[in-house]
Amino acid sequence: MEITVCGPADVALLDRHIASPGALSFHARRFARQQRGESTYLVAWLEGRPVGHVEMRWIGCDAPAVRTARPGCPEINGLGVWPEELRSRGIGTALVQAAETLARERGITVVGIGVAKDNPRAAALYARLGYEPLLDYHDRWSYEGPDGALHDWVDACTFLVKDLF
Repeated sequence: MEITVCGPADVALLDRHIASPGALSFHARRFARQQRGESTYLVAWLEGRPVGHVEMRWIGCDAPAVRTARPGCPEINGLGVWPEELRSRGIGTALVQAAETLARERGITVVGIGVAKDNPRAAALYARLGYEPLLDYHDRWSYEGPDGALHDWVDACTFLVKDLF
């Protein structure tokens, strides 16, 4: 497995192998944030195809409660491994550790990650990696469906933090 920073040609491959919900590619949105310097979008590759991704959001979490509780804390966001049979093989761990390395290289000493309350598997991974709960919050986001309609989504989450010394 190899982890690289997402390039322009990678977005179409990500869309082909790791589908986005809705009509507008979240891979394209993440790549656009990377182009603006707001994040770094990492992709895990196995045998020439993308099998995972994570975004290191230098601008932090969008949730106001998190921004108030931990101002300036960058957020590891959107961790995913696909197809499902590749989960629990170290790809997610490697992606999180790669994001942490990027933060350390910038002199950042703490990072955070949100986890949905209905995702105990991810919560267990983050706990194993040393993340500790900071606060509960609601993650609000929207996506455009195939019909062009905008769909709002709210997830009950916990924001976790880790000191990077």
